Amino acid sequence: MSLLPTITTTDVQEQSPRVAVLPIGSYEQHGAHLPLVTDTAIACVITRELASAYPVLALPPISIACSHEHGTWAGTVSISARTLHLLVTDIAASLEASGVRKLVLVNAHGGNYVLSNIVQEANLTEARMSLFPQKYEWSRARERAGLVSDSFGDMHAGEIETSILLHAEPDLVRPGFETADHDGGDRRFLLTQGMKAYTESGVIGFPSYATADKGKAILASLVEDFAEHLRVLGE
Repeated sequence: MSLLPTITTTDVQEQSPRVAVLPIGSYEQHGAHLPLVTDTAIACVITRELASAYPVLALPPISIACSHEHGTWAGTVSISARTLHLLVTDIAASLEASGVRKLVLVNAHGGNYVLSNIVQEANLTEARMSLFPQKYEWSRARERAGLVSDSFGDMHAGEIETSILLHAEPDLVRPGFETADHDGGDRRFLLTQGMKAYTESGVIGFPSYATADKGKAILASLVEDFAEHLRVLGE
């Protein structure tokens, strides 16, 4: 199944969407068992599920973002927070010119901190933009799906990411996740030292607990919680 939207201009004209959904991921190492496109693939999977459940316009992803904590690993590519800010605000302005005034950013990479600032700036006078999923929505999805790990310990290439892809895009998961668990400790200086100070494999988390059934339940929880974002945006 394609991760990119395949709708035509006439499809959009007939739908007349009022809300667009923009998946934002990254291009960064995810150990040996998940691809560099993992975060982008997950953002696209979530967006695909949302577009199936709600009358929103699914956009193609921003696939390279702020992955500087992974910057010394082979294959990782980043853009600056300034550039990501400009990309998102330019996309929002282009959508508004075509009549779509509300935008939800579906972010699947924790290092894209600047997205929170973008949303706050966009909503100074009215609710026009939202960031999804938020931390509590990820936590609720973990609980509903029965994940063994918690969000702190399972930070990267772990149970939650591997489960989502095992369900939605299993061809992206390589053998070896069953033995790839790694506890990264407290990581209090992650911003200063980067990921390599806390993991040699690139994994911080527990992919051995991942299952496709958990991935399905995670996505179902997120789709249910998205309705509140539409409500807050006045839809």
